[in-house]
Amino acid sequence: MRVEHQIRSFEQIFKSYDGLQPLHRFLFSYFKKNKQMGSSDRRWATRYIYSFFRLGRALIDESQVQRLAIADFLCNKTQSLVVDTYLPNLKDKIEGTVAQKLTLIKTGYPLFQLADLFKFQEKLSSNVEEKAFYSSFLTQPDLFIRVQSLELQRLLENLKKADFTFEQVGETTLALPNGTKLEQVLSTQKAYQVQDLSSQKTSAFFKPKKYDYWWDCCAASGGKSLLLHELEPHIQLLVSDVRENSLNNLEERFQGAGLKKYQKKVLDLLQNNDQDLHHYEFDGIILDAPCTGSGTWGRTPEMLYYFDEHKVSCFTKLQRTIAANVIKYLKPGKPLVYITCSVFKQENEDVVNWLIDNLPLQLEKMEVITGYGLKADTMFAARLIKKN
Repeated sequence: MRVEHQIRSFEQIFKSYDGLQPLHRFLFSYFKKNKQMGSSDRRWATRYIYSFFRLGRALIDESQVQRLAIADFLCNKTQSLVVDTYLPNLKDKIEGTVAQKLTLIKTGYPLFQLADLFKFQEKLSSNVEEKAFYSSFLTQPDLFIRVQSLELQRLLENLKKADFTFEQVGETTLALPNGTKLEQVLSTQKAYQVQDLSSQKTSAFFKPKKYDYWWDCCAASGGKSLLLHELEPHIQLLVSDVRENSLNNLEERFQGAGLKKYQKKVLDLLQNNDQDLHHYEFDGIILDAPCTGSGTWGRTPEMLYYFDEHKVSCFTKLQRTIAANVIKYLKPGKPLVYITCSVFKQENEDVVNWLIDNLPLQLEKMEVITGYGLKADTMFAARLIKKN
């Protein structure tokens, strides 16, 4: 039977995957090695494995195939053979809302607990609404793009002509279904940047002034720097990261966006960098800190299944050390903007409290930027001012 073939493919992928690399990278390599799988096989295997991980540890004592059917029912609105076969009484309800389907599953499986999707609830930052946050894992987040205002109208026309599904969620921000092939209708990357909605909202914490000198010290692919430059094109900018390949990706992204004037350095911020930075003084520092990424697990649901809780403390130590090592290069009276894509209080409010208690910093404001109601990531940002 075809359903047995689909389940067998899912089981083989699940057994081969250990959670040590992002699932999308693993699947790319797996499909490359298993070329006998056709496009339909790959599509269904991808749908099933992602749906399965979105269930986290809920109903962990049920059989694997039954959990797969429940997960696929909760996470999708189109029919599947696994739902038709193992949840035949629910197959006609698959187009319902997540809330409606959760009620049906709870009725059929009284041991089902929504909180089991995310087993770390006692660690959550304040202002995270637990039920809405847990439910969000059952829905694939959107793809968000930030569009240059001069290009917005042309871009909207192109999307409409191509009959693409999209929603305008801000003056220059569009939301599209995840997986949308933008390159099919948008000819130049300079017109837009792919960036999560909550990540875009962190720009409210920057407040740069003309001719300021800013340091994006954990720049990665440069998304926060591009936000900063858009707010104030006349700033001077230093970008750094411990990974040279990240800076290479940043360079390509900057080139595509038309950002040409900046410095870049490969720096390990766990070490003393006085040799490279002894004469630098900055008007602002963005610390988009390494973190668990728990606010983005809607995009990487495999983490709901494989994440080791002890890593939270490891990241917290890393965040404190980096902040302590960069603050000496910040001018008095100027801001350190601390950002994570985590929902864990230990990485967010607790780190900010440590910074205030142990470094010459005072808190101006901090916020959990909740994206789960908007099919976006959840992030944390704090603006701290260095004392005179």
